[in-house]
Amino acid sequence: MTPSLPGQEHADILRTPVAILVGHFGSGKTEIAVNLAFRLRARGERVTLIDLDVVKPYFRSRGTIEDLEAQGIDLVAPRGEFAHADLPIVVPEVRAAIGRAAAGHGRVIVDVGGADVGARVLGSIPGLNDPALTDVLFVVNGRRPFAETPHAIEQMMREIERVAKIRVNGLVANTHLMQETTADIVREGLRLAEDVGRATALPVRFCVVRTDLLDAVRASLEAGGQGHGLPPGTPPLLSIDRHIMLPFDFRRPGSRRRSSIL
Repeated sequence: MTPSLPGQEHADILRTPVAILVGHFGSGKTEIAVNLAFRLRARGERVTLIDLDVVKPYFRSRGTIEDLEAQGIDLVAPRGEFAHADLPIVVPEVRAAIGRAAAGHGRVIVDVGGADVGARVLGSIPGLNDPALTDVLFVVNGRRPFAETPHAIEQMMREIERVAKIRVNGLVANTHLMQETTADIVREGLRLAEDVGRATALPVRFCVVRTDLLDAVRASLEAGGQGHGLPPGTPPLLSIDRHIMLPFDFRRPGSRRRSSIL
């Protein structure tokens, strides 16, 4: 497996037409979903991003709707007066988008709300347990509450599987502290995800790294391999740019305020 994925090759880590991101609250699912959507679209693919976060009234991928639509990415989410409602709304387009992907017409990224509460909505969508159609990826962020140990992470994963009626088939290492993230924190998070993988017999599909930290993270991992490149078995490094901003983040004059990853 290629240990690093520059540029548009990021999207190659997705093996199936549909990718579903689940995990703890604030684990970073939304930022990953948006970045993957942009990468796929940059390769010329038809992309649909489904916002299934029915838990939080804010901080959803629908907060980037102008940027997504400017790139030709279809966003499936409640609109109009229901756009920010804290309601269990599943729009009819969800099943249609997944059906198109199953027929080979485009790719779908599904951003799900946090924990078992947010994932419950998946249980109303049939056909997601087909591994040829769907990757269900659990995002591991060891700096979130109740996600500090492999045991706690596995417990949450099993609860999500139970209420969503799906099976997780891959892990994503995404331990971070927003702007306070360091290469050591990323490396620590990768070790945690690998521990979860050993406990659950699930592969770590990729490790998420902010683009500005990519070189430092790669150097840190190579040092662990005694300076002979990345250690064998290191998952691909997915570099991402930040698209979802905190409401109080500094903005350049004229730029739009975006919602938060939290």
